[in-house]
Amino acid sequence: MDKQIVFTTAPIVIPSPALPSREIGASVEFQGIVRELEQGQSLTGLHYEAHESMARRHLERIFDELCATHPCAAVVFIHRLGWVPVGEASLFVRVLAAHRGEALRFLAESIDRLKADVPIWKRA
Repeated sequence: MDKQIVFTTAPIVIPSPALPSREIGASVEFQGIVRELEQGQSLTGLHYEAHESMARRHLERIFDELCATHPCAAVVFIHRLGWVPVGEASLFVRVLAAHRGEALRFLAESIDRLKADVPIWKRA
């Protein structure tokens, strides 16, 4: 599986899809957008920090494990660090697979595991 993991302090620019083969039948994408309310508190944005090298290792392991149960051809993961204003994306994930079921399950589980296991933190 092709894995692209990017951390950036700039606004996320969604890359054009590049299909690694003609057998790709599903491309699913997710954007995590900063909301105005966090736990009932009004915000103007959130600040994100990460232990980048450790986060990258965790993400590589998670993607490899998920690919074993939900075969996918590629994943593009972009996480913004630093200040992210309300209404802008802090996260973009694209998963390419032969079938939608694998891509959707891979995407959902990768985000759940990101929140539980990867050293990326947010604060108001």
